[in-house]
Amino acid sequence: MRNGVKMSNIEEYASFARLGFYPSTRTNGFAVHMNVCAENLSAVRKMIKEVLAVLGVDGETVESARLVASELVGNAVRACGHWAPVIVEVEVGGAGVWVRVHDPDPVRLPVRAGTSADDPEVESGRGLWLLDALTPGWDVAVTPIGKQVRCLLPREGSLPLACAAGTEGTDA
Repeated sequence: MRNGVKMSNIEEYASFARLGFYPSTRTNGFAVHMNVCAENLSAVRKMIKEVLAVLGVDGETVESARLVASELVGNAVRACGHWAPVIVEVEVGGAGVWVRVHDPDPVRLPVRAGTSADDPEVESGRGLWLLDALTPGWDVAVTPIGKQVRCLLPREGSLPLACAAGTEGTDA
């Protein structure tokens, strides 16, 4: 039990490790080291739904977390290709739900487009507008092994917080 929450359902995921998919528990969440493919993304989306439900997160935020994770993993595929190694982290904190995706390409960073989301001429980039709408203040950190996109889905009633360097995963 952690913070009054029965963790056995979360800890069961560690037994789902297989080639290209390695989940591990974290305080109030989980991390998955995986190679990107449809099967692994589906498993991560299922984990998000089940783990966040166990942690008492409301259904709308759970669905938003699944959508954000899917978008970030899709961006990693566009940057690095199918089967790229990524790390997906999901963690509940006092400020909300953190969703982080780390991929190995430190060069191809997401760039917010200078056009509107409803522009019919725009062929891509709507996912970043989605991130802006759901996770105000999302950011990207270049790391020694690639980049990490960090998003905070604010708790209902809380003010959106910028994902400042050094505060990821905290309630600062």
